[in-house]
Amino acid sequence: MGARISKLAEWPNLWPWLLLAPLAAYLAIFFVVPLADVAIMSVTDPRLSLSNYEKILTGALYQRVFLNTFLTAALVTLVCLCMGYPLAYLMNHSKPRTAMLILLLVTMSFWTSFLVRTYAWMVLLGNNGPVVAFLTSLGVEDPPQLLFTRFSSTLAMVHILAPYMIMNIYSVMRKIDPVLLRSAESLGARSFSLFRHVYLPLTAPGIANGCVLVFVLCLGFYVTPVLLGSPREQMIAGLIGHQIEEFLAFGMGSAMAIVLLSITLVILAIYHRRFGLDKLWG
Repeated sequence: MGARISKLAEWPNLWPWLLLAPLAAYLAIFFVVPLADVAIMSVTDPRLSLSNYEKILTGALYQRVFLNTFLTAALVTLVCLCMGYPLAYLMNHSKPRTAMLILLLVTMSFWTSFLVRTYAWMVLLGNNGPVVAFLTSLGVEDPPQLLFTRFSSTLAMVHILAPYMIMNIYSVMRKIDPVLLRSAESLGARSFSLFRHVYLPLTAPGIANGCVLVFVLCLGFYVTPVLLGSPREQMIAGLIGHQIEEFLAFGMGSAMAIVLLSITLVILAIYHRRFGLDKLWG
């Protein structure tokens, strides 16, 4: 045994590979192999051809669903940014105790089950829920349909993904050296000019991190759009589920999954070329 250890000591570069071996085996068994199976199924079901990809590229239904998915993801990202940036700014310029309290409230959503949060929005926005009751108490005789609409699914996804945006921007704001801001003020920068030309560019990496993370996560959302959204405005993950569960079209579902994965990888590659994936978490 001692001889084996001494022999390993002679090859110090071998230790990192030995430590990575269990993780590599886990990823190969539970990620690479299933992904390869999905890729093979996309071109072999129902027969060996590229017909599934041809339908995706030429079919009006699939084009509309992909477009709706990207528009929804862009809308959710924009709303998260508009909400998250001011809140992160408030946290960064508050007293430590106040900032910690806000951060606690922001991260509390992570302590609740994803499915429970979705069902909570179903209760809140339902016809017998408190939101409709409040509108009725204000004198609205015919309250609008809130549940099973793009509004309800977008609102729930913003609630779920906003913490990712806030924490990314806040982590970058915390790293800004106050000396830079004081130097800009000494050179004549004031209020909006200081924010636009100094503070905003310094926080741009956090904005990019948060936007990419929220956008990519939103592309693959399944439960929330299916339970809260309109059937006429499906997202791609929901359509994949329908293809497999209702029509048993495993080939078509696999092809859509591969296309979505490819688009996501392209987005991450563009981000990596500009910023680096190592900076994605701040």
